[in-house]
Amino acid sequence: MKKEEIKQIFVQTGALLQGHFILTSGRHSDQYMQCARVLQYPDYTEQLARILAGHYADDRIDVVIAPAMGGIIVAYEVARQLGVKAVFCERQEGRMTLRRGFAIEPGQRVLVVEDVITTGGSVKEVIEVVRESKGDVIGVGVLVDRSGGKVDFGVKTAAVLTMEIESFPAEDCPLCREGKTAAVKPGSRSLS
Repeated sequence: MKKEEIKQIFVQTGALLQGHFILTSGRHSDQYMQCARVLQYPDYTEQLARILAGHYADDRIDVVIAPAMGGIIVAYEVARQLGVKAVFCERQEGRMTLRRGFAIEPGQRVLVVEDVITTGGSVKEVIEVVRESKGDVIGVGVLVDRSGGKVDFGVKTAAVLTMEIESFPAEDCPLCREGKTAAVKPGSRSLS
């Protein structure tokens, strides 16, 4: 699938939003990628996850893991295509952790996936959880890399769509200075 075809999926499903947004990282942007709007369509989810799974098909992955919320469906579909189990981390008292009986066994080969990254903070937290469990992080796969490929996880990384979407520190946001629109936070970080 070509980049323009992939981008068109995000546009036609309403996933690429325009406005004034607070990203999970706390930074502000005039664009927001709401992957949940793509993931509501199983056919698109399957197509996009197939691209990610293809990057790791020969890497003998044992487990696919993601941060909740955005990465859960991505993890499930990538794991289904690789024929392995899917688990997810979630925040407990502000810290990413495995719950619900999920575990990473020592030596398991783990693929970390996410829907969107800007700074990669949530993915880095999941990588730390895997390493604390003595799992082997083989790679990171994301549907959308908003950093333009600048985030380095220290492992093989693949993105279905790489875009450089400008973002600003909250204290230096030109959208806030203009004051035309209030910033909104459409992400899931603050969910309890």
